[in-house]
Amino acid sequence: MSIVKIENVRVLDPIQKTDQVQTVYIENGKLIGAVDQVDETIDGQGKWLMPTMVDLCARLREPGQQQHGTLKSEGKAARANGILHVITPPDSKPIVQDNGALIHGLIEKAQLDGGIHLHIIGAQTQGLNGKQPANMAGLKKGGCTAVSNANAAFENDDVVIRTLEYAAGLDLTVVFYAEEPQLAKDGCAHEGFIASRQGLPMIPALAETVAIAKYLLMIEATGVKAHFGLLSCGASVELIRAAKAKGLPVTADVAMHQLHLTEQLTDGFNSLAHVRPPLRSEQDKALLRQGVKEGVIDAICTHHEPLSSSAKMAPFAETQPGITAFDTYVALGVQLIQEGLFEPLEWVEKVSSIPAQVANMTERWQQEAGWVLVDPELEWLVSKETIISQGKNTPLFGQTLIGKVIDIFIS
Repeated sequence: MSIVKIENVRVLDPIQKTDQVQTVYIENGKLIGAVDQVDETIDGQGKWLMPTMVDLCARLREPGQQQHGTLKSEGKAARANGILHVITPPDSKPIVQDNGALIHGLIEKAQLDGGIHLHIIGAQTQGLNGKQPANMAGLKKGGCTAVSNANAAFENDDVVIRTLEYAAGLDLTVVFYAEEPQLAKDGCAHEGFIASRQGLPMIPALAETVAIAKYLLMIEATGVKAHFGLLSCGASVELIRAAKAKGLPVTADVAMHQLHLTEQLTDGFNSLAHVRPPLRSEQDKALLRQGVKEGVIDAICTHHEPLSSSAKMAPFAETQPGITAFDTYVALGVQLIQEGLFEPLEWVEKVSSIPAQVANMTERWQQEAGWVLVDPELEWLVSKETIISQGKNTPLFGQTLIGKVIDIFIS
């Protein structure tokens, strides 16, 4: 194994809680003591060295939707951008996440094809039909530590309660992507002036907050551990804050794009800004940022959803929601630091050690993490050529971003 020496690099270590410029030696993805013989020396002046990241929500599209992305293409994009552990919701097409044996095969394929550690959230109900609990005991045996019904609706609240009781008995976390179907209906954009003026079907913030409030009551009744993914509304932050103050076992994350982009981007029927939950108001963005800063929202995920160009070519409401996000993740994080929301080490914690803790994989992540070299001053243009992901669907095309992973050191 080769030994790399990196001189005068700013080491951001969330495990040791250190932020300091030093010279380090890396062998097989691990920091080692100083040695006389090295295989490569890198000038780390002005660069950051941080652990690889853990993404709490990304869709890689395989199996079943390889026209949008594959384990190979999206694994390559994640790895190149410093994301080694990727957690994916259970709504592939066809749905295989209610079968523990099939899940094991996907995990192996992601490692072989894409070079990443894939973690699959199991289905909460059989086939995500919202009617019967999935075989959660089998899913846990297959390697799942969490279950979810993704964006699929439950037939009734009794089904939710039964699945929460089942999960609690197995010590499985339940992941909610909260949206009340009767309020969201066929909506595609944030309920506000811009969507109204364009005549787009709307999804009110209330669709998210009503669902969160209901699920929190159920969590309190069953004692199940729960995670709320992809928060998009400022009012949701206050619900999670109150739940945590009450001592409920809940955590939450937000997609990076919700901390930067707003409903303004949907003006002119810009389908590249069509994502679900939708981009919200400037006030929501500000409150989400405050929630992350204060730790009410525990982590920042990519919500990576690669799509083929044809998926975005219909009228806005008929296009498939999703933004490709692996390639812009670090640059948007650097922007949050430049804007004063975080110190660099705080940001690193939000994308590495804290999501690992949320996903119940701290020890494994520490063993497998490796290190990433980031140039926080590197300017690059977002284009189809600079995005590694097979999906070229981002509203950031044509923008110059600052910050990029320039090297990775993984065992």
